[in-house]
Amino acid sequence: MDLRLNDEQLEFQAHCRRFAREVIRPAAEQHDREESVPWEVIKAAREWGLHGLETIQKMGTDPDGLFSCIYAEELHWGCAGIALAIQGGSLAAAGIASSGTPEQIGRWVPECFGMGDEIKLGAYASAGSNVRSLRTTAKQDGDDWILNGTKVFITNGGIADVTVVVATVDPELGHRGQASFVVPKDTPGLSMGKKESKLGIRASQTSEVILEDCRVPMEYLLGGQEKLEKKLARARSGESTGRSSNALATFELTRPLVGASALGIAQAAYEWTLEYLEGKEEDGTPLLEQQRIQQVLAEVATEIEAARLLVWRASWMGRNGLPMTGGQGSMSKLKAGDVAMWATTTLMDLVGPFAQTKDCPLEKFFRDAKIYQLFEGTAQVQRLVIARMQRADYRQRLHGADDVVEQAPGNAPGDTVRSAAASLPAS
Repeated sequence: MDLRLNDEQLEFQAHCRRFAREVIRPAAEQHDREESVPWEVIKAAREWGLHGLETIQKMGTDPDGLFSCIYAEELHWGCAGIALAIQGGSLAAAGIASSGTPEQIGRWVPECFGMGDEIKLGAYASAGSNVRSLRTTAKQDGDDWILNGTKVFITNGGIADVTVVVATVDPELGHRGQASFVVPKDTPGLSMGKKESKLGIRASQTSEVILEDCRVPMEYLLGGQEKLEKKLARARSGESTGRSSNALATFELTRPLVGASALGIAQAAYEWTLEYLEGKEEDGTPLLEQQRIQQVLAEVATEIEAARLLVWRASWMGRNGLPMTGGQGSMSKLKAGDVAMWATTTLMDLVGPFAQTKDCPLEKFFRDAKIYQLFEGTAQVQRLVIARMQRADYRQRLHGADDVVEQAPGNAPGDTVRSAAASLPAS
């Protein structure tokens, strides 16, 4: 196992860091203060080869799955809000790519980014952490679908050129009665509700998306009518699609990138603190030579590295098709989010009162970090996911061991074997 980044990855990392330092950081304070969309930075990202379809394709063809982690971490090292503004269209593109037909993918994914010099944005309006709470509805009316409901906390909400909306088409089927629709900008009935004023990631627009008798044609149903009807028929008959047992593992694929984003904030806070303390003294002794300072910095550095390894492992597993049945994706997101919040808080304690002023970068890192314990599933939800997946994975391994025992020499065919798996309560 070689954990070193190769030359191409190192070059890409340096390119992203340079963009973050030279373009993102000079614009970060203004957009954070004004809560404004950083259009000029998104345009510059396109010019640097860090926004658009080519960038997404580069990530998608990386055999190690690390380009995406490097990209997310380095841009968030610059500014988490601006990084989310640059990356926000990827959520909608991923939703289209995962559910759409080849024709829909070819038509709508480019609309999430724009072509050439044209900048476009996508938004993904799902149900958040609790898919069972989805209240947005879609009803068929001839060759159209009519959508009604309100989506909250939507990244790029109200300014996106393409919004992917998840809605309930059969309430009696719960989460199995849902479908996804493409809703283009300027569709009658689509509007922006309240724009949220947030603690952190303030350069990334977050708002309500309101759908009032919003009519979209049949071809905007992702996957098509035939696929939806088959899915609903299976759900009504009680037939298992095989998805319910693998659903959590599927969600695991996106969580390492959220973890990598959180790490960018933690790394930025750690590096700034090192630079700030360099050359400072207390009672004639350099601060960086004092044990109490060294102990804290060592612990922060170690936690960041530990989280990064979890993130890289999960991303590599996802790219190489290894099922994350033990919750490895959720582990990476949970650990990185907690480390980002803990590290920024701990480093602020180390710096002292200056750290809570607007003149100190740690104040912004601290504000930006909190969301990574909240979205894409709160830290508490991640722990539930991990616990459930670990239990299911453990049971599976025990049953696998039972098969080996039953085939062991000395066991006659039909012998009853009392196993550890048999003693577990049914889940």
